[in-house]
Amino acid sequence: MAVPTAAPIAPSPGADEMELSLAIGGMTCGACAARVQRALNQLDGVAAEVNYASERARVVHAADVPVSALIERVVAAGYTAGPVGEDQRLGAEELERRVRSLRRRLLVAATLFMPLCDASILFSIYPSARVAGWQWLMVALAAPVVSWAAWPFYEAAIRSARHRAATMDTLVSTGILAATGWSLYSIFFLDSGAHGAALAGVASRSGGGIYLDVPAGVTAFLLAGRYFEAWSRRRSGNALRALAAVRAQDVCVLDADGREQRRPLASLRAGELFVVRPGETVAADGEVVEGACAIDRSVMTGESRPVDVGIGAEALGGTVALSGRIVVRAGRVGPDSRLGQMMRLVEQAQNEKAAAQRLADRISGVFVPGVIVLALGTLAVWLATGSTAAVALSAGLSVLIIACPCALGLATPAALLVASWRGARLGIFFKGYRALEASRQIDTVVLDKTGTLTEGRMTLTDCEALDGVERRELLRLAGAVEHASEHPIARAVATSAEHWYGRLPAVESFVALPGIGACGVVAGRQVQVGRRGAVAAEIPPRLADRCEQWERLGRTAVLVTRDGAPIGALAIADSLRDTAVTAVRELHALGLRCVLLTGDGETAASAIGAAAGIDEVIAGAMPAEKVEVIRRLQAEGRCVAMVGDGVNDAPALAAADLGLAVGSGTDVAISAADLIVMRDDLRVLAGAIALARKTLSTIRGNLAWAFLYNVVAIPLAAAGLLDPLIAAGAMALSSGFVMWNSSRLRSAVLPG
Repeated sequence: MAVPTAAPIAPSPGADEMELSLAIGGMTCGACAARVQRALNQLDGVAAEVNYASERARVVHAADVPVSALIERVVAAGYTAGPVGEDQRLGAEELERRVRSLRRRLLVAATLFMPLCDASILFSIYPSARVAGWQWLMVALAAPVVSWAAWPFYEAAIRSARHRAATMDTLVSTGILAATGWSLYSIFFLDSGAHGAALAGVASRSGGGIYLDVPAGVTAFLLAGRYFEAWSRRRSGNALRALAAVRAQDVCVLDADGREQRRPLASLRAGELFVVRPGETVAADGEVVEGACAIDRSVMTGESRPVDVGIGAEALGGTVALSGRIVVRAGRVGPDSRLGQMMRLVEQAQNEKAAAQRLADRISGVFVPGVIVLALGTLAVWLATGSTAAVALSAGLSVLIIACPCALGLATPAALLVASWRGARLGIFFKGYRALEASRQIDTVVLDKTGTLTEGRMTLTDCEALDGVERRELLRLAGAVEHASEHPIARAVATSAEHWYGRLPAVESFVALPGIGACGVVAGRQVQVGRRGAVAAEIPPRLADRCEQWERLGRTAVLVTRDGAPIGALAIADSLRDTAVTAVRELHALGLRCVLLTGDGETAASAIGAAAGIDEVIAGAMPAEKVEVIRRLQAEGRCVAMVGDGVNDAPALAAADLGLAVGSGTDVAISAADLIVMRDDLRVLAGAIALARKTLSTIRGNLAWAFLYNVVAIPLAAAGLLDPLIAAGAMALSSGFVMWNSSRLRSAVLPG
């Protein structure tokens, strides 16, 4: 089965066309999304694509087609719609209310189902245990479940019926009501013991009519599946909100007189000057016109090494100033900034993800009315052949109950629930069915470097002291100076020095040298720590060779001088994770090709790739370029999984066939991904893909069983060979098989 992809929408809007995103409410399955898409596309001058997973419709429409006409068309189909962006907060609140409602209904259904199941077994096997009013006890336990808890299914079925449509909710509702109705009839009439010897033969069938636990159990399990889906949708909907949170909320603007004014970010215009102090977020893309500082650009490039910027350099919105004060002339602001473009990339990539419609949803439009017609036809045929109404009703009910899609409805959520339990114990979470389908076809894994393959923080990896200088003294002097600096490289040096040698000596006359390093007086000696190219003193050949060797390995070489003379050098790098090599080896064992994709330079990327055993290295890729790399690999016929952790990885995670985020990463990356590794142990990556594949196989097995069960059982029921009691038992057995098959995922053997 090929991995489903979104069908291409109409070409990008031309001069006389407009593009709009609509938030669609009320969809409960893939058939709903297909119905909304058909309704929109029936309008002249409209081309629409509806995504069930994101509850969005991307519409390209003629300029003379009003938005109100689009919304009216969706409402006429039985759903709600509104332009995205008018009040996204209310949309998020509505989804949150839905999650809370499903959680409450699930708790009630699960709490009452267990005693109901025990009572059913007890009263069926041991009729002598029945006390006065035992029927009412059963009703009291079942009524809240099959009425209030199951109401979302009924509500959706009623809405579909009003628009002459049928979905899985129609099947589920019909099955729950039919099983409940027959169970009530059985326990109050057939199995009550109050009808004398004439019904003794029926009543003696071990209480066969007591199946109120069946509709209650089905309701509980289906609610669990709906809750899982709603919770996952809420989490995935956080991607854009988390990305927007990276932006500055306000900006300090310089007026014509040089006075500073704090204003909302939205008021900033291109050409205006704004101030950025240490620890503040750059408000917009622009050019530095005054000052110098170290900028953390990891939010945009994923590169762990900070960049020193000065007059004439570019500053990107969303990046963070680590040290120094700068004044920036705003260039691209708002949606035109690099960060705004990244947000659009995430949104577009998510909209392109057409969720894999379950096989049951795709055929429900035919299966539901077919089963209802077959049940009515069975009733009519038995009556026409002279059978009694009781016999005819029994056969008709048998068809309806045996065809109840309980196993069909449980096939996916049951496996997802068990897999999510197993995954949680391993630190794995996958958001939905799409991740499972994609995992089967994945042949290429693209890995980010910083924070994914590496630790994501600068550390001291090596030091070289000249003759006559102890390594201890070299690190102690360098650590004392760097301890007073805010620069990430300085923090790496100071942290290592404190770790090895404890409290560091005080520094006097400290001076930060942007783009160079720092200097100060330690124990009466002038000490400078900085980049090799910024040191005026002559560097001994041995030390120069050592620095060049480090730089070839992708490390940053830092030179230490005392009273103007070099005394040694330090190597700083973002080190490879301990589990990276094993993780890559296990991915190879699954038949996957590994590609390293990073914003870092070629030297550092190649060094990390070689150390980890990566097959291919692609360096210097900005966020938009990462998406292009993913697209290129897909165009070559590869099915791509993307592994990342940073904001800059979010568009690529969304564009890949399967996005995997590591749990230590940003909320943006986690929200945009399909599969999340909650632990920092990269060896879990292979286990996550293997678990997704096993879960997909289990779901397919469940669906195959559910269809086979209906194909065999429905003709037997129509022929009168199964009365409703046996039909209900077979329905319960079918559901039980699906749950047992799903439970085997608990003990699945996984790599890692």
